[in-house]
Amino acid sequence: MREIGKVNSDGIDFGKTAQDYAKHRAGFPAIVFDLLQERGIAIPGQSLVDLGTGTGTLARGFAARGVDVIGVDPAEAILEQARLMAQDEGVSVTFQRGSSEETGLESGRFDVVTAGQCWHWFEAARATKECQRILRPGGYLAICHFDWLPLPGNVVSATESLIQKHNPRWGMSDGTGIYPQWTIDMARGGFEEIETFSQDLLVRYSHEDWRGRIRASAGVSASLSPEDVVAFDKEHADLLHREFPNDPLFIPHRLWCAVARKPRE
Repeated sequence: MREIGKVNSDGIDFGKTAQDYAKHRAGFPAIVFDLLQERGIAIPGQSLVDLGTGTGTLARGFAARGVDVIGVDPAEAILEQARLMAQDEGVSVTFQRGSSEETGLESGRFDVVTAGQCWHWFEAARATKECQRILRPGGYLAICHFDWLPLPGNVVSATESLIQKHNPRWGMSDGTGIYPQWTIDMARGGFEEIETFSQDLLVRYSHEDWRGRIRASAGVSASLSPEDVVAFDKEHADLLHREFPNDPLFIPHRLWCAVARKPRE
């Protein structure tokens, strides 16, 4: 297992992106909370653990809706930003260091475990086992993504090509925003009543915010040297000015969630 607070096996360290991550990542849309609550997940009064919480986009949203939330993440720099953002928004979330595989939390205590935009970083078998351990019987696991969509000729596709030019090791391009493997992980981990749902949305980004959002990604600030990040960002700014001059940009995204339950007995 990777050491808490250190880079993962792919050399990705989101602690290096903390400032851009907090400022420019749009986070999950409000509709995700409505869609989960329609399914009895993360309703007021429930207790919830948000794994890989980052700046707490999901955690803060749940807390604002009356859920008792603990956000867990291995990167202390990111958690510092999460605490500041929660304070600014006037919501109460307990943020603590830990991993998805070893949260350090009490067994059988929680109604819901969520993982937003992060399941691909986890050791799936160990993470599902840990979720089973900390959930009450009948508790829910919800894995959610909100991904940009690269379409022919759009700004996302051009941006991904530029990331690959500067970081050939980056292998997360051409995504569809749909993750059938996560449902297999859930089933193998002993979860039942598995369901998926999705919805496509447009997200408004200024040029500055889109550049910041990309700097905060795994392929740029989380894995490149500071000098290489500067070089990338300059070329990215030139690309936007030259080929996508409209400001703001409207970036297609796909919301996708998989939900499942721990057996009641």
